[in-house]
Amino acid sequence: MCVLTRDEILKELESGRLRIEPLADLSQIGPASVDLHLDRELRVPVPHRGGPIHLSEETDLELETTVVTMDDHYVIEPGQTVHGITRERLFLPPNLCAWIEGRSWIARLGLMVHVTAGFIQPGVSNHQVLEMSNVSQAPLALHPGIRICQIVLERTEGSAVYRGRFADQTSP
Repeated sequence: MCVLTRDEILKELESGRLRIEPLADLSQIGPASVDLHLDRELRVPVPHRGGPIHLSEETDLELETTVVTMDDHYVIEPGQTVHGITRERLFLPPNLCAWIEGRSWIARLGLMVHVTAGFIQPGVSNHQVLEMSNVSQAPLALHPGIRICQIVLERTEGSAVYRGRFADQTSP
């Protein structure tokens, strides 16, 4: 497996094997990554009703959260975790996978862009959900449209297509 550089990313885009929609402009493509934007929808926790949330594959994620649409911004409080989603939809071919990474300036302000789920499977065709946590001591205002994260693309050995629970997700 190898990380794709800007030239290789451009070749994959030009061939149509890799699609990022919308790709606002080529300045999103760095030396070895592609910047993605935060969309307007967030999934935020509802006030906890007491007792533990039992973690299992069957846990209904929608019972513990609500969807909020940002007009101008959303304030994420210290210690709070919310789910955002990328504006861009990724279409990865079966021979490419990717990793979501935070952007340095955002991390320095105390926002973790993905808590643990940073791997993007080969063959996906979805928007990427971002598990964002404020680990700073100050409230942080999220604004729709900011370049919130970057993806690093890798060529795989062999081909595979992800068909799991979140294969075609379009909302956080």
